[in-house]
Amino acid sequence: MPTFRYSAFKSGGGEVSGTVDAASLNEARQKLKQDGLFPKEIAPAEEKGGGRRGRSRVAVPELSLATRRLATLLGSAVPVYEAVTTLWEQERPGELKKVLGRVRDRLAEGSGLAQALAAEPKVFSEGYVGMVAAGEASGALEGVLERLAEFLEGQAEVRSRITTALAYPSLMVVVGGGVMLFLLAFVVPKIVTVFQESKATLPLITVLLIKVSTTLRKAWWVLAIAAVAAVAGMKKLMREEAMIRRRDRVLLKTPLVGPLLQRLVLSRVSKVLGLLLASGVSIVRALEITGEAVVNREYRAVLLEAKESLIQGGSLSGALRGSALFPPLLVHMTSVGEKSGELDRMLMKAGEAFEKEFNSAVTRSMALLEPLLVLGMGVCVGVVVLAVLLPIFQLNQLVK
Repeated sequence: MPTFRYSAFKSGGGEVSGTVDAASLNEARQKLKQDGLFPKEIAPAEEKGGGRRGRSRVAVPELSLATRRLATLLGSAVPVYEAVTTLWEQERPGELKKVLGRVRDRLAEGSGLAQALAAEPKVFSEGYVGMVAAGEASGALEGVLERLAEFLEGQAEVRSRITTALAYPSLMVVVGGGVMLFLLAFVVPKIVTVFQESKATLPLITVLLIKVSTTLRKAWWVLAIAAVAAVAGMKKLMREEAMIRRRDRVLLKTPLVGPLLQRLVLSRVSKVLGLLLASGVSIVRALEITGEAVVNREYRAVLLEAKESLIQGGSLSGALRGSALFPPLLVHMTSVGEKSGELDRMLMKAGEAFEKEFNSAVTRSMALLEPLLVLGMGVCVGVVVLAVLLPIFQLNQLVK
């Protein structure tokens, strides 16, 4: 049975930490509550660093395809164990096949599907497991898996769109940087030798170019060590929760990047929360899972506050209305959904609307970024050319 590390609050207000043996995260949470503890953070014991999950080696498209196949098999009245066995047999060798093999073995031992999946937290998120558990309890597992597959396919499409949009600008930055390094390290030194031998007074722009070129050639190793040290220091700082939240706050306020990130996060929050509610997960538990699924710490903090507000008898729309991170459109649709009893559907609609806004914003931003990158490369090369040509013009004037 898996072991989970936890930190929790006691009824008296103190904080404790330790380990608990349980088949899943939900079971571990229930055991702690039975002991009079209120869980703050729970994670598998083998995971270090404050409960962070390791990166899954199963791609989202693979997982979405496996989820849809499982839903199709269950819809054909195939028992869960046989359906997972069929998936395992058809899957090509790789990480997902190993995971399916372990899930099949747990099912053979008598575990439910949700419990079997919960033992693989690097592949199946807490939201995924929670929805499967709700589907099992309600007898609508096939429909839940279908919605999960659609959601995962949408996430894969968004990632693909972002990767495609960034491919050309990234290539231009790499090529432009390479060209500049080549000019400064190999071309400029050969040309400026002529100027230095003439002992003429050089323009300021040429002097600066010579100094940059000399630094790159003679002290490149110092720059490399400084870059490595800076990256290592940044990684160390990013392990602290306060620094991560400060970084997320800065990103949300950054021009161009901030609005894009906000639309992307709002789309994910709305869709995940709506999907969980549609699958039968309680709203308090759904908010908790959604908060864990959101990478941005600013949004996570607001969702946790909203969960506490709901526990105390408040409404979701009222909790979201108090934060500037959630636009009036989402607050209004949440309020309408609460009054009509269709909160899950309204959240899914809001998520689709934000996703469309995100796609349109990405298209506009990339259309603006590409000519700006071309202009930037032209300016950099132009500065180098100007720094080389100005002394030549001066020498021609002296000769005349």
